[in-house]
Amino acid sequence: MTKSIYLLALITLLGGSTLIAQENVMTCQEAEIYAQEMWKKAQEQHKAVHHSMWEARQMQAGEWIMPFDVRVYGEMPIDGRSLYISMHGGGNTTKEVNDQQWRNQMTLYRPTEGVYIAPRAAVDDWNMWFRPHIDTLFTKLIQCAVYELGVNPNKVYLLGYSAGGDGAYRMAPRMADYWAAASMMAGHPGEASPVNLRNIGFMVWMGEQDVAYNRNRLAVEYGAWLDSLQGTDTDGYVHKTTIVKGCGHWMNRADTASIAWMSEFERNPYPEHIVWRQEESNLRDCFYNLSIPREEMAKGRELRISYEKNTIHILHSDYKTFFVHLNDHLVNLSKPITITLNGKRIFKGKLPRKASHIDASIEKRMDVAYVFPTLVEIQGEKVVVR
Repeated sequence: MTKSIYLLALITLLGGSTLIAQENVMTCQEAEIYAQEMWKKAQEQHKAVHHSMWEARQMQAGEWIMPFDVRVYGEMPIDGRSLYISMHGGGNTTKEVNDQQWRNQMTLYRPTEGVYIAPRAAVDDWNMWFRPHIDTLFTKLIQCAVYELGVNPNKVYLLGYSAGGDGAYRMAPRMADYWAAASMMAGHPGEASPVNLRNIGFMVWMGEQDVAYNRNRLAVEYGAWLDSLQGTDTDGYVHKTTIVKGCGHWMNRADTASIAWMSEFERNPYPEHIVWRQEESNLRDCFYNLSIPREEMAKGRELRISYEKNTIHILHSDYKTFFVHLNDHLVNLSKPITITLNGKRIFKGKLPRKASHIDASIEKRMDVAYVFPTLVEIQGEKVVVR
């Protein structure tokens, strides 16, 4: 169904002869109905392409193939199942060792409710859990779990042990807009920063005597870093650091308590405050409802945004241009929107809902929470309504 035919049908459906069938002028109700229809079609198309991968238990992105094991526990809640993605240890070693670590991860944790997926890394290397292809593979895995097993996308959790803990340190902040909470067990943080963890729960688990690569010392420092962030931002950075006394790299399963802790969290896809910093060499062009031109992606660049009713505050931006995607869950698009930059008002006015933006956001994110009918481009102090 084309957009024009759809909107004409919408007028008949709603019985509203006064509705204006223009692509550029959609009411909240029109946008919601159109989004639901397009979302349903997108899921059907996605399933047609990826169902065979799910059945084969092998997710693929280009040349990268990630086998995975699936176990389902408990009854499905009314609001959908939880999903736990659990990364195994090993790393820069033989295939046989990594396969054994994968088999161990399959039964290392057991939620009382939820889908527990233990993926097998697509490569055998020290950084196997945070190479660029992992973003795509994990995203596809989540998308499939949503329509294959009824997973609630707001109840998705990440955890990993040893080399998998290395991955948790990196992937939890890098893809924080996908997780409700994450837990790092016995890993090494490298250069990873926790600043993007502002809106999810995060746990650090470490054996007191896990001295290899200074993992124990770095875990304490990382926990203190989170303490400091929360100290200046008391509404964010919910975390817990546990150093297990008398234990080395193996914590005698004390870390299994992480499952119950994480399960108390649900993702907030529309946080009132977003901190987005590009880390390492693996860059992203979108985060929550924000996006940037790919040519502007660079390590260390940071964007901070807050929302106060119908006002968008740009607190800090290292970008010449970035985009703010909006829907009626974030703001009331039926009323004027104010945008400020460093405290100065740079825009106030009504913003249109467009079917084309809905289509583009569904294609880009394939996440029901990140469907946006409105797009604003920020070019320094200039606001361009798309």
